[in-house]
Amino acid sequence: MTTLTTRGFASRAALDAALTERLARAIATRHASAIMLSGGTTPLPAYRALGGGPLPHDDRLHILFSDERYVPADSEASNYQQSRPLLGALALPPESLLRVRTELPLQEAAADYERRLEALLSSGVHIGLGLLGLGANGHTASLFNAADLERARGHYAIAVQRPDGMAAVSVTPELLATVHEPLFVVAGRGKQDAIRALLSGDPDLPAWRAVQGCAAVELWVQEDR
Repeated sequence: MTTLTTRGFASRAALDAALTERLARAIATRHASAIMLSGGTTPLPAYRALGGGPLPHDDRLHILFSDERYVPADSEASNYQQSRPLLGALALPPESLLRVRTELPLQEAAADYERRLEALLSSGVHIGLGLLGLGANGHTASLFNAADLERARGHYAIAVQRPDGMAAVSVTPELLATVHEPLFVVAGRGKQDAIRALLSGDPDLPAWRAVQGCAAVELWVQEDR
């Protein structure tokens, strides 16, 4: 059974500061670990705040992404591109940065990402902090509906056709089940229904179904909307 713990924040500034501190703590962990970054606008202030200078970290730190739009890596729509301030401060070697290789054909990009996730977990590296967003339609990562979740069975990553017409590569519930500290970070208007559904454990909500393999999940919410 998945336990959901909620923390509310009175302002966006308070949420940003807390997320910056949480990420900094995860980066400073002294053992072989990985951090999963999410896309969207909510985590960007924390990424930028941490991008202001060198970030000491264990040489075995890895970074991966919850999902990636199928766009060039230098596109403003790319989650990888949006996280560049943080990645620049970390200055990880290429093998420690697991980005989705969108220069490959879509299905190959998904298969390549899955192979590298499998290799990471097989190497003994554990995924500590894992950031997740929550869409107004109840999705997380790029898992939008029951069909996506069904196709995700037996995989760590899959290719997805998004409702907005774009394609993406997403991690799956099986990958999320390996994350030690899954954390939904939610801000912005229009998400109240999705938040309520998540809090109630709505079995039809894609985001809730995606984390059913996790023992404990946190939800951080900006409350001044």
